[in-house]
Amino acid sequence: MVGAVPKLKADTRADRTKASGARGRALRIALISGLVPFSLTLVQCGNAPNPTALAANSQANVQVVNQTIAKTKIASGDTFEDRFPAPQFKERFPSASESLLQRQMSDFSPKRAVQQQPEQTPYKVASLAPQVPYQRPARDDLTTLISMKSSAFPYFGNNPASDSPFLNISKGDRRGHRSYSGRVFWQDETYNDSRVLVHVPEHFDVRKPGVIVVFFHGNGATLERDVRDRQLVPQQITDSGANAVLLAPQMAVDAADSSAGKFWQPGGLKRFMEESASHLAQLTGDPNSARAFANMPIVIVGYSGGFLPTAWSLEVGGISDRVRGVVLLDAVYGEMDKFASWIESHRSGFFVSSYTHYTARRDRELMSMLRQKGISVSEDMEGPLRPGSVVFVETGDGITHRDYVNRAWTQYPLKDVLVKMSATPALALTRVAATSSSASSR
Repeated sequence: MVGAVPKLKADTRADRTKASGARGRALRIALISGLVPFSLTLVQCGNAPNPTALAANSQANVQVVNQTIAKTKIASGDTFEDRFPAPQFKERFPSASESLLQRQMSDFSPKRAVQQQPEQTPYKVASLAPQVPYQRPARDDLTTLISMKSSAFPYFGNNPASDSPFLNISKGDRRGHRSYSGRVFWQDETYNDSRVLVHVPEHFDVRKPGVIVVFFHGNGATLERDVRDRQLVPQQITDSGANAVLLAPQMAVDAADSSAGKFWQPGGLKRFMEESASHLAQLTGDPNSARAFANMPIVIVGYSGGFLPTAWSLEVGGISDRVRGVVLLDAVYGEMDKFASWIESHRSGFFVSSYTHYTARRDRELMSMLRQKGISVSEDMEGPLRPGSVVFVETGDGITHRDYVNRAWTQYPLKDVLVKMSATPALALTRVAATSSSASSR
């Protein structure tokens, strides 16, 4: 028993020696393991990295990242899709039963009455020819009827001549107007047509100086039967070659009545021209041209009973400065003070009145009024029309009032006025087409 203790101590010392040796070997291995990569790094310093090694490291990193993400997803239970779910088809495109109105792409495309391409500057193409000028596709004259809120009728205001309601008679549910002659015209038959005859010649170009002709027809007329087909007003504008368009509102329908309707109201002509600008822009296929139409000069033509809306448009229309010319065709039946006032205050425009024996007395009275104001008056249409021209033309006994729009001092007088106006640049009208031989021979 006494010798056992020394043996135990010896074994303990041996174990400690073995453990110390093991730790020493482990330390040496660790140092070698750390120094070898470092020495390799020093050896490769300044050299390009090994592509194979980079690819292997990148692939290993990707695998590690994917494994980490997968573990995170499993652990958290809150994925990207859980937090930001993709929208369903029904959420992006509501059904017909929902409140959002469904539209087609055609709903957003410009509405054009005539499909055409605007003229463009020459463009280069990959061909033998260095440049090819753009050719506008051929199109015909455009003549159509458009309903406009600002047209003469229907009208429910007062008659300024009497300051009483225009519709001054009723029978049951019907309302009507008793004219100066005592005849009754009913609103639903005579004063309910809001259409306007619009004509755009084939050669019209909104980019060039132009003019809008506003035509007030006489008594007993309709736009199609008389203005378009019998008096040939659209054709006269086309045959003149002038850069002009036509607006002819329907007045009293086929009735012996000269009522002006909404053109009696202050600003009536202005509202009419503002509304027509957007319609003309759509018809010509260029919505951006509305501003050009809204500022284009105006020539007012009044035939026979059309004198009344002409006179009131000049007096209270709100845009008399845009009016560059007034043409009265056997139409001075009254309102001489309004015509004289416009002539006196608008010396940059022209005034033409052609007359038969029916209106001769009033035309001579108007001439006298103007001469008393010191305004020079001419009594023939031989010379050119210039700013400030005031012309009165008496026509012979062989000229009838009914055919006066077609035959006055010359055949097709409206055409003649536009040709003469086009010859004067100061009147801001361009003649863009030569009169055809067939047109001149009519």
